[in-house]
Amino acid sequence: MSMEQIIASVQGLDGALVVRPEPGGDFPELVVGDSFFYYAPDGRMPQTTQPYGTIVTKNYPDDTASDLDGPGRWRVNVNVDRATFQELIDEEPRDLTRARDHTAVDTVLPHPVYGALGWISVVNPGARTTELVERLLSGAHDAARARHLRRRGSDD
Repeated sequence: MSMEQIIASVQGLDGALVVRPEPGGDFPELVVGDSFFYYAPDGRMPQTTQPYGTIVTKNYPDDTASDLDGPGRWRVNVNVDRATFQELIDEEPRDLTRARDHTAVDTVLPHPVYGALGWISVVNPGARTTELVERLLSGAHDAARARHLRRRGSDD
């Protein structure tokens, strides 16, 4: 599955906002080329809410374990609930102890930096993980929508 296919899948979710920083915009140059997924029914980027999913296309200073600076490498990251994390990773988010090869492609792994916070990652999703990634992004979107509605105290 390509980045564009994942982005299109997320854009098809009701109330989804995909933020894709471009050169010369209001975002730091470091995030240009990456994508950030929010629940934002008004179409505006939430100021106090973190994205529920991202696609990153390069190493960040504190996040190099996936070796994303290599040609054609990128990673999908999704915030999942504790039960889903444990089912996928077979460890509690805050008790990650096993060594993992974060450069592995088409493999569900704890996020190399934010795994303890319930984030999973997949480098270059392929045949083994595409359906799962789409399902996880849809679930994360639904959870973000539920949080939004709880904060607003409404039944949108």
